[in-house]
Amino acid sequence: MPRHPDPDLEERVLKAADGLWRRGGERALTMRAVARAAGTNTPAVYRRFKSREDLIRGLLLRIASRIREQFEQGETLEQMAEAYVEFALKMPNEYELFYTHAGLMSPRKGRGAPRPIRESRPNFDFTERLLAKNFGGSPEDHTQTALALWALLHGTSSLLLTKSIPEGHEEALREACRLGVRALLKEAA
Repeated sequence: MPRHPDPDLEERVLKAADGLWRRGGERALTMRAVARAAGTNTPAVYRRFKSREDLIRGLLLRIASRIREQFEQGETLEQMAEAYVEFALKMPNEYELFYTHAGLMSPRKGRGAPRPIRESRPNFDFTERLLAKNFGGSPEDHTQTALALWALLHGTSSLLLTKSIPEGHEEALREACRLGVRALLKEAA
């Protein structure tokens, strides 16, 4: 009797992998554990995701989508920046996954010139387009500002997540980040 494909399997596998990562991070994400959590077997998981990297790529796309949803809720660039840091603090395992494995989202094909950053980071082009909408010009005119914003926000988030800033200074760091965002946006205008 031929097997009938399960149309919901991919979503169940991604949901199971997402839950395992949230609870246990990198170590919890094995293909066998994902299969068990998804209510299937390991070969079925491998039919949908050829490797653990492929599965992680699927998770990365889900996380990028969540980050994008947070960005889109903000009405201003400052609110978008605040949402970035909030996401990192509320979802530390997802944030770690995203920045530990982000290179898997669009692996380089061969050697040569690096591709534009907007092709490898799905929310980078969104930021460039939002800057262009607010300040004029083309999205490409705002690549440096978008990179500066990303560096500032990622640095702030990383310092807070790793508790590298002396205790009691977290709000001062967040305020410094807000001031930096405002200064970058003022310069972009």
